Amino acid sequence: MSDQKKTGLSRRQALAGLGVTATGLIASPSIILAQTPDAIRFGHLTPRTGFLGPLGEYGVMAADLAAEEINAAGGIMGRKLELLKEDSVNPQTASTKAERMVERDKVACIIGEISSASALTIAQVAGRTKTLFVNTGANSDALRGENCNRYMFHVEHQNSMYVKSCGRALMEQGLVKGKKWFSLTADYAFGHDLLKVAKRFMEANGGQFAADKLVPTDATDFSALLLEIRAAKPDMVISNLAGNQITNFLKQYSEFGLTFPVAGFGFDTALAWAAGKDNFGGIWPCVWHHLIETPGTKTFVAAFTKKYGKPPENQAWGDYMAVKMMAQSMNELKSAETAKILEHLEKGAKFDVLKTREGYFRASDHQLISEMYAITALPAAKVKNQWDLFTSSPPIPGPNESMEVIATQGDEAVCKMS
Repeated sequence: MSDQKKTGLSRRQALAGLGVTATGLIASPSIILAQTPDAIRFGHLTPRTGFLGPLGEYGVMAADLAAEEINAAGGIMGRKLELLKEDSVNPQTASTKAERMVERDKVACIIGEISSASALTIAQVAGRTKTLFVNTGANSDALRGENCNRYMFHVEHQNSMYVKSCGRALMEQGLVKGKKWFSLTADYAFGHDLLKVAKRFMEANGGQFAADKLVPTDATDFSALLLEIRAAKPDMVISNLAGNQITNFLKQYSEFGLTFPVAGFGFDTALAWAAGKDNFGGIWPCVWHHLIETPGTKTFVAAFTKKYGKPPENQAWGDYMAVKMMAQSMNELKSAETAKILEHLEKGAKFDVLKTREGYFRASDHQLISEMYAITALPAAKVKNQWDLFTSSPPIPGPNESMEVIATQGDEAVCKMS
């Protein structure tokens, strides 16, 4: 997902300069030899404050759990995994902290982030210092497209995968062709990218937008927009919002008594939990959720719930998987050498991603390819506890389809890996 300032088309150009500081740093070698003798360090950077902070905290909890499990199983090549954690705050701070983790702390890789703008600045540090960066929460197609980077891999799924997964569910219900949508979009890199992808989907499938409104990331009062929605009488209200924007919007939408169908293209289950059963509604895409019926998911949910007293949500899944994947790769290769890990991942190494099919990183843009889900809110009367607020579709795509059909294809895929 994103950053806190209003952006224009030149946003990525402006951000390009943030990845370079005036420290005159020299690129790190691809073999990380400067670990402590008895430990291998992973850097963990993610927002823990601001409108994405609640999601970041789930990521931190899950990364801690993964590290504990790895160390209990013998660590990485017999050495302890040490997790160095920082609040990324914003793009400039994220860049500075990423450089410090690489140059001072000698981390073997950096894991985390939710903000697409901050992920870009971390990726610039990773590319310059030849350090692996595994993105666990930033969705922007641009990070896998014009801003792709050979040292950046994406456990989080891209906006196109979210839109196409939810879009399938909406088309099945006749809510796309010939319909008018009223969209609300987070006014920063993630939201702009998501709106672009949503419009492309609508144009390809016979729908149109009645209106699309940009919403500042610090906005908490949606009353003026809700009045506009009431007057517009759209066929559907679409959320391209982010973080606790979604929770605030859903609560106020319910308070206003609006009955137009709601759906969203960006989503995290923690935001539904925060809204509560009386306010959560609609159809939403999800990269993973705690109700998936697989042995891996059941084990992860049980361990997380035992440790923290609540189930993990999808951001927790992303950080947990990233830590596990990096440790697994290093143990299989018996090496923390960047070049060897890159080759291993680009050749299609398979991972248990707690779903019905194994996942792998697509060599062309380093996107993790795995199934997604469309979830539908339950009526409040049918909700049995504060966590199980929805029903889920079967995995998307279906078992007889390539998992890549929901990812960028053809002219959509513009990554030029360097």
